[in-house]
Amino acid sequence: MSSTIDVTCFTDPGCPWAYSESPALAVLRWRYGRQLRWRLVMIGLMEDPAGYAARGYTPVRSAQGHLLFRDRYGMPFAATPRARTLATARACRAIIAARRIAPDRELAALRALQFAWFNSTLLLDEDGDIAKALADVEGLDVDAVVAGIEAPEVIAAYEADKQETRTAEGGATHFQGKARQTDGPVRFSAPSLIFHSGERRIEAGGFQPVEAYDLAIANLDTSLDRRQAPESPLPALQSFPDGLSTQEVAAIMAPGNTPPDRVAAEAALIELVGDGSVRRVPLGNDALWVAA
Repeated sequence: MSSTIDVTCFTDPGCPWAYSESPALAVLRWRYGRQLRWRLVMIGLMEDPAGYAARGYTPVRSAQGHLLFRDRYGMPFAATPRARTLATARACRAIIAARRIAPDRELAALRALQFAWFNSTLLLDEDGDIAKALADVEGLDVDAVVAGIEAPEVIAAYEADKQETRTAEGGATHFQGKARQTDGPVRFSAPSLIFHSGERRIEAGGFQPVEAYDLAIANLDTSLDRRQAPESPLPALQSFPDGLSTQEVAAIMAPGNTPPDRVAAEAALIELVGDGSVRRVPLGNDALWVAA
């Protein structure tokens, strides 16, 4: 490995677009591994659930929207409406608390909250339910994370993330029509990726196909090792010990940037469950697959 590329990822655990981009991001992590150095920046989509209610969002409307994301992009979704709409601020701060307590578990905390956001009826702007969502994240002190949500240093880091997010005006994301202006300054939408290599910078704003990311990396540094797609799901699952969804596995197994073959991937995963090398954990309308 000769060099690395830094990747800034603007995201939010309550954004269905960011969640639905998970297969493409899994492909990047599989292909390039530690040659990509990731930094998560929390957007903070909403501080108070009343803000969503004022825009006409309801639990039923959200659940109905999940069906569109499920069918178009393939990540697991449940279709049961919550008791009320949610704000994302406290979940964002929980991820930042995890970043400070256990930096290597920050991504796992984000994924756990995403899975709970779109596959449960937990109220993820309440600390008790945030703790439930994080309970199975290995190596994470959940009590310390929840206690940290109100810590001054976590709040300060969250405000810094929000400020950084709201600097998209005039950039490539804004030019491409993928920026948003919901609370003042023009901000990056979720997910937006910025690739940095030395003085060079490529901005891939908002939801993008994996080809866009792959092209950005290829134009920044051709000295990176680019791992090819595995023939079996098992190497992918062994590289992602916290588990992968069916669509994530299918995306990783797709050679080059060809469309994923979800049916073939799922058949191969079921075979691995049969021989005991993989566990299937039901999740929404799908499953999380974990190497045994």
